[in-house]
Amino acid sequence: MQLSMKCSIAVHCLIFIYEAKGKAKVTSSLLSQSTGCNPVVIRNIFSALKKAGIITVARGTGGAELCMEPSHITLYMIYQALEPEGLSSLIGIHPCQERKCPVAQNIHKVLETPYKKIEDSIRETMDGITLASMIEDFHQRLSEKEQETV
Repeated sequence: MQLSMKCSIAVHCLIFIYEAKGKAKVTSSLLSQSTGCNPVVIRNIFSALKKAGIITVARGTGGAELCMEPSHITLYMIYQALEPEGLSSLIGIHPCQERKCPVAQNIHKVLETPYKKIEDSIRETMDGITLASMIEDFHQRLSEKEQETV
């Protein structure tokens, strides 16, 4: 069970966009260098984040910016923008209800409630993590690195 790497790439991009505000025009090419991903992957992530209202991207010349405060952007919002069916398909149930076995005929119903609880728990946890908190963690780690080199 693994969340898509697109989510971590998107968080990387969003922190970069936040940090670069007023310093550099953030393009897919620039983010490609930072993330190590192909610019096409970055543009696809930009498209999903833009459609979700998380970022804007200037036409033609490029340059991405956040549309809302980092404290209003949750990890779940980012994930949902990239993987609309993500949580509901996170844990799958194998197709077997057509079998004569009573376990096979009922396993879907048996697993629905616990799997729904897991999905709800993940969603709640992701909703409690904001871009602002991840930016704060980033700054803390930068500060620790600087102190190590002194």
